[in-house]
Amino acid sequence: MSTQHASAELTLGTTGIAKRPVDAAESRTANRIWWDADADDYHAEHGDFLGAADFVWCPEGVREQDARLLGDVAGKRVLEVGCGSAPCARWLASQGARAVAFDISAGMLRHAAAANRETGIDVPLVQASADQLPFADGSFDAACSAFGAVPFVADSGTVMREVSRVLRPGAPWVFAVTHPIRWIFPDDPGPGGLTVTQSYFDRTPYVEVDERGRATYVEHHRTMGDYVRQLAAAGLELVDLLEPEWPAGHDREWGQWSPLRGKLFPGTAIFLTRKR
Repeated sequence: MSTQHASAELTLGTTGIAKRPVDAAESRTANRIWWDADADDYHAEHGDFLGAADFVWCPEGVREQDARLLGDVAGKRVLEVGCGSAPCARWLASQGARAVAFDISAGMLRHAAAANRETGIDVPLVQASADQLPFADGSFDAACSAFGAVPFVADSGTVMREVSRVLRPGAPWVFAVTHPIRWIFPDDPGPGGLTVTQSYFDRTPYVEVDERGRATYVEHHRTMGDYVRQLAAAGLELVDLLEPEWPAGHDREWGQWSPLRGKLFPGTAIFLTRKR
């Protein structure tokens, strides 16, 4: 457990950590209640970095304004997967996109609705889980996710199939996740986070539990190969894979991200894919 999330852990009664299987329903419930409980603290800590209408892909600071991983979005219907407070969707809307954003957490969407009002950029917001998308087949021209949903769903292959289903042929699906190599290290931005402590091939979820053993937070690990196979099975073509380097002069810590670790091994993987 992390002192950075002490408020959420106290609210949910988190008492320990388990490594055990977690099915789709338990993952949905755990991460809905977790992000509801942590939403205020999360935005108090990271809101300035993320902005209200900015598209930051990762803690390394890659911005869509510079990277243009989605290409020209003007006039296109774009889905943000696991949007949090939806700053990415609002930035897309500012570029002429018809953006739609969804998240499993009502707490996160509360912040998103507030930011809609503050910015005057009224992005449609939907509460949903990424493995059960409430959208019609072929209804979007692009989809994106900056650290949203994918690691928190029990079967990310289902997420890939659902995103592929709602995309039109040729549409991009670009998503950023914690680099799978980070799974082998402790979740520590300091020297303690430089020593391997677990197997890269151990896909047992990380689970925080309350005194009854109920999951209060769940995160799932997949290898690079797992992601590639899931994408192929969903009819998605892998176009590129970015592993952003830690930028010079960037001294901000974010959870396990830090200059110390960033100069030694990647913290983020950004998959650029396209529906066949």
